[in-house]
Amino acid sequence: MAPGEDSKTVWSSESGDLRKQSQAPVNTRPLPPRQQTAYLHRDKSGRGGKVVTLVRNLVLTDEDLKSLAKTLKQACGSGGTVREDAIEIQGEQRERVAEVLRKLGYKVKIAGG
Repeated sequence: MAPGEDSKTVWSSESGDLRKQSQAPVNTRPLPPRQQTAYLHRDKSGRGGKVVTLVRNLVLTDEDLKSLAKTLKQACGSGGTVREDAIEIQGEQRERVAEVLRKLGYKVKIAGG
């Protein structure tokens, strides 16, 4: 290397097949409620100490997930949202959510403290 040449190594991901490819959802068709188990969690991390009820592990389309979230929010009389394939309902609502999900045909597991 001649004096004055830059000795930094440069790397580029432009060449080769190492680029991250977009992953398609594994199961795009929703399963019927009788074949699914909903896991209910209580969480307050990153929410300023406020508790939310999380409904996880449901295999539903985005539209079906939003529709179920709306049904649960109405049944609980509280707000909520769909975030990262989980339904968030404001407050400690696990028992009420479990009751509604069971009526809809889902198996329910209450997880966490």
